[in-house]
Amino acid sequence: MVMKRYPHGIEGEFFFMKRTPSPKPEWLKTCSIEHRSGNIIDFPMVQDLAGILWVVNLGCIDLNQWYARCDDIHRPDYLHFDLDPVEGANFQQVCETALIVHEALDFLKIPNYAKTTGSRGIHVYVPIVRGPLQKEVWTFSKSLARELAAKHPALITAEYRVAKRPHGRVLVDYNQNAWGRTLASVYSVRPKPGAPVSTPVTWKELEKGIRLDEFRLDNIRERVAALGDLWKPMLAKRGRFQFSRLAA
Repeated sequence: MVMKRYPHGIEGEFFFMKRTPSPKPEWLKTCSIEHRSGNIIDFPMVQDLAGILWVVNLGCIDLNQWYARCDDIHRPDYLHFDLDPVEGANFQQVCETALIVHEALDFLKIPNYAKTTGSRGIHVYVPIVRGPLQKEVWTFSKSLARELAAKHPALITAEYRVAKRPHGRVLVDYNQNAWGRTLASVYSVRPKPGAPVSTPVTWKELEKGIRLDEFRLDNIRERVAALGDLWKPMLAKRGRFQFSRLAA
């Protein structure tokens, strides 16, 4: 877990922290990850309620987890697309882009699931069979994002450089699949007024239209009780995509 700490609340400054602070609880496990600089960083492993309460007590609001498990940090369990509106674009355009990404992945017979970011966008996730390196996952994501931008230039951009992004488009951000990057995890409460929650949604809901303010801390429990955990397939062993099928 990468800790994003808000020691002065949602309106104060925040900072990212990778290294587990010392002292730490004896029961908290850590994962030692060597970075390109040669530094070895002991990340906290948050795997239970006690761990969640521990990071919350440090001022963490949204939770930002690594893409891979500690036994092989170079081979992720999923890939994703972060759909983010460029200045001038609205959330309806984000939903339209999400459906285009969904259609493309369905055409490739790749399972895919959507969730709100809890902020301004949508995340589209693909559960994969662990095997490809993070760079391979990034390369595929980049290729698909650029292809969709070429097919829908009036709506979508894959331009990573902020200054080069065209006004009023939706960024299909593939670069968050790069090694060491993180996103706010599912069911994370976001540090914004109203306490929005990053919430799984169905494709039918996206087709009908959703609002960003629909999914909040004060109503998410009722939604899960009624619909179940729509993110459950992301943890299942069956139904994951195998990259070797693309080569076939």
